[in-house]
Amino acid sequence: MAALVSRIWSAFNPPQPPKSNEALRFGILGAANIAPLALIGPAKSHPEVIIQAVAARDHQKAATFAKANGIPEVKNSYQEMLDDPNIDCIFIPLPNGLHYEWAVRSIRAGKHVLLEKPSVSNSTEAEILFNLPELSNGPVLLEAFHNRFYPAWAYFRSLIDPADVVHVSSNAKIPWWGTSKDDIHFNYNISGGNMMAMGTYTFAALRLIFDDSPEECLSCDVKAFTEGVHKNCDFESKATFRFPNGGIGEAFSTLKGETLPKPSGVTVTLKEVAVPDKTLSASQEKFQSRELTLRDFIHSIFWHRIDIKDMFEIRGKDGKVVKKWEEHSSRKVYTWKDAGSGSRFANLPGEVYWMSYRHQLEQFVNRIKGRKTQHWVSAEDSIAQMKMIDMAYQKSGLGLRPTSTFR
Repeated sequence: MAALVSRIWSAFNPPQPPKSNEALRFGILGAANIAPLALIGPAKSHPEVIIQAVAARDHQKAATFAKANGIPEVKNSYQEMLDDPNIDCIFIPLPNGLHYEWAVRSIRAGKHVLLEKPSVSNSTEAEILFNLPELSNGPVLLEAFHNRFYPAWAYFRSLIDPADVVHVSSNAKIPWWGTSKDDIHFNYNISGGNMMAMGTYTFAALRLIFDDSPEECLSCDVKAFTEGVHKNCDFESKATFRFPNGGIGEAFSTLKGETLPKPSGVTVTLKEVAVPDKTLSASQEKFQSRELTLRDFIHSIFWHRIDIKDMFEIRGKDGKVVKKWEEHSSRKVYTWKDAGSGSRFANLPGEVYWMSYRHQLEQFVNRIKGRKTQHWVSAEDSIAQMKMIDMAYQKSGLGLRPTSTFR
């Protein structure tokens, strides 16, 4: 318990080293609630990041936000932010329906872009955004899938050979009291919907475990609003996908979950394999199947656990089970060193107080500075993510989220 308290306290109150003369100056578009957790807090412990300015449609809201978060400048508009040569990077935590336009505008203005997920509203926008010619010779664009940069997730994936995956199930739940019908999550015109929110995590988990995109969405059962701007916005979904290796992935997510918060989770079932065992007679064979679970794969710094269940059977040549048993083990990986001194992760940069957002920021800055990045979300990855979301919305009957007219 003491380690947990220390880790969480230091994550929100990290050391604050002096800023480098070559620090990158960030501007934030929108006084979004996620910004302190996703960027402002992590920037405190990064010597090469300065949060320089914020802009919002409501100038007074931006001014209040800036004062509360120690941001020195308040811009009068998003465009004024992009026109400022002193701003190197733009963080975009705007409503989903505005991601595409302001990411394009930012890139055309020569700014590096950290773009909240989902990157855009649909795969049409993704294809345009991530193939902008301006990206070939300058700005860095990253979809902010923060949880994929955390040690626990990287280590969990390292335990799995995608070719052996038979089934994956993922889930993520927000308690009913954590959202309101009037939230941007439930406005269709700005690309709202649960699958655009928590579904981004659960869908991505399936793709990354299978290391492939699904061939088909077999089913997508949703609960959705039916009136006004909320129409066709799902608040709960369960989607089932078939992957190229024949495996099945199931993703459940909701913005109207039970009263008590529950951690997200992903469970992977691997195919059964024969295990050599010289102690057995010639008439017997040993088989092993494995199930791996990562409990809380989204905000793993608060708590997580990797559980491994190995199931063994000894069978006669006639297929009859002679003996069966299970072996269980578990592990927590809050730092790269926790992955083991001999692992390929052991010497990667990081501190125990680094949240997934801080790990993400480290890689983003490294890419801009021309340094090696150990983890990344590629353009192809982001496009594949939106294709998967489109696939589910089409299957659900709710239809795709609207495409921006901006070009």
